[in-house]
Amino acid sequence: MTEIPIKIIELEKDNFHLLVIGKIGRSKKMYWIVDTGASRSVFDIKEEQYYKKKAISEEEEYQSAGINPGKIQTGMGTIHNLKFGKLKIKEIDMALIDLQHVNNIYEKFDKKDIAVVGLIGSDILNKYGACIDFSESKIQFKK
Repeated sequence: MTEIPIKIIELEKDNFHLLVIGKIGRSKKMYWIVDTGASRSVFDIKEEQYYKKKAISEEEEYQSAGINPGKIQTGMGTIHNLKFGKLKIKEIDMALIDLQHVNNIYEKFDKKDIAVVGLIGSDILNKYGACIDFSESKIQFKK
């Protein structure tokens, strides 16, 4: 079992984001939002040095949809050697979108020291048996 701390950020009153720190290979520490509502994990398309883009045929074209009514055009990429604490993911495909709008929100609420590079979605949370403990500010991966 792997256990890592969660940073609980209150952007506005009763509006929280859960952040964890991850690394890709020997990269610097990177902030990731834990997003239980996201079906697939997402990575910032601008961080090109950390992924290999995958070709997508028209039939496979992938679009991300959130709680907003519109869809976001999305690419796909493969990330190698992703780590969250002792949890090591050798290879994973992720949706690629521009996360500037997320980082703009953090700047708006004076969280300029936080730059989000990705969202951990239910694909990772389910596969590795994640359990979030809000009272202890930690997430456990059981697999």
